[in-house]
Amino acid sequence: MVSRAAYYARRTGTPGPRAMRDAELTEQITAVHRQSHGTYGAPRVHAVLRREGAGCGRRRVARLMRRAGLAGRHRRRRHRTTIPDPHAATRPDLVLRNFQPDSSAPTPAGAGTSPISPPARAGSTWPP
Repeated sequence: MVSRAAYYARRTGTPGPRAMRDAELTEQITAVHRQSHGTYGAPRVHAVLRREGAGCGRRRVARLMRRAGLAGRHRRRRHRTTIPDPHAATRPDLVLRNFQPDSSAPTPAGAGTSPISPPARAGSTWPP
């Protein structure tokens, strides 16, 4: 339920104080971002605004920067060392490796126990 005064105040379409402050901050953020030639991200823009006396939080600056489509530059480019060819044929296995277990070989001792299970004592029935 909304009061009658709040309904008509909202209906007029005038932005609230927070929206007006966000618009002012967005202009300041855009100016700082432009002065840095688009290199500053939210932490540095926030530091500059704090030095200039604009009281706002870093997360608010980040939110307004996202909304305005502003982003800082990254120092390093990510280098990709290996790019597989999706159309390349698979290479033959020249060593003829076989990783399948040999069914005729005896099972090594302790192969059926869990690595986190406690050591079994004489006469113990655990693990089954």
